[in-house]
Formats: sequence, C-alpha cells, structure tokens
Amino acid sequence: MRYIYMGLIIGMSWIVLGGCAPKSYTLNESRFFIIKSPKLKFADLGYIRSNEDEVRADLFVVGKLVQSIEVSTLVCVNEGCLSKSAFNEEYLSPAYPDELILNVLLGRPIFNKASFQRTDTGFKQALTSADYNIAYKVDNGDIYFKDTQNRLMIKILKVQE
Repeated sequence: MRYIYMGLIIGMSWIVLGGCAPKSYTLNESRFFIIKSPKLKFADLGYIRSNEDEVRADLFVVGKLVQSIEVSTLVCVNEGCLSKSAFNEEYLSPAYPDELILNVLLGRPIFNKASFQRTDTGFKQALTSADYNIAYKVDNGDIYFKDTQNRLMIKILKVQE
C-alpha cells in the first residue's frame, strides 16, 4: 500500500513539473513598440518571441518589464488570461476576429486577407466597416496597424543594429 501512495505522489509531481517546461520560440528579436489605445499607452523597446502559433511581446520601460502579452490559445497579459474574443472586447474592439492580435504581432495578413495588396517590401490592407476603419501595413518587417474609429495604433519597428 505504501508503494502505491508513493507512486501516486511521484506520478502527480511529474505531471505538475512536466507542464512547466519553458517554451521554445523560433524568433527572438528586440523591437521598438508604440501602442496607443484607450487602455494602454506604451512607447519603448521590447522583445518579441514567436513560433508558428504563439507570440509573446515583453514591453520594457527603462529596462524594467512593464507589460507582457502572450498569445496562444488564450491571450495573457499582466492582469490575467482571457479568451481571444474577450481580449478583443476588453482591449481592442469586439468587431475584430479572434486571431487579429496574433496576426498583427506576427506581421501576417488580417481579416482573411480582405483588401490585401502586395507591395515590393510587404503588403497593405485597408478595411472599413461601421465598426472599424483600419489601415494595416507590413513593410520590410515593420508593422503598422491603425484603427481611427476605435482610437487604436500599434507600431512594431525593427531596431537598427
């Protein structure tokens, strides 16, 4: 009987510890972030780490981490984790598709490539509806997203080395 309990304890400890392995990202770059929204205002250096389905943006002010945004199945910020639609409703706009923040942080097309135009150095999209007025552009790896109707701007610029 004592061995069964020890096996359960060891087995449970392994499960708990096994879930805490650090994530492996294929991209790890420093970037200059400018974020202006009704809920968040930020302009300074940060790091963006990503793989195909996940992204993490760590935002620093004078070398101190002030905000993390991690997007995988949920969107996690310093205040806690939310579903993607709840994050959009709280921080962006409820009219946005769930994958919008992931795609913007990764510099991928949004809204299923609606109004997509390829340029020599990237692409651009202009999207208008009753709920948003978006100008989105990726140019040489620099990302620019602006929604004038929802007073939201995100710029993620490469850092010159």
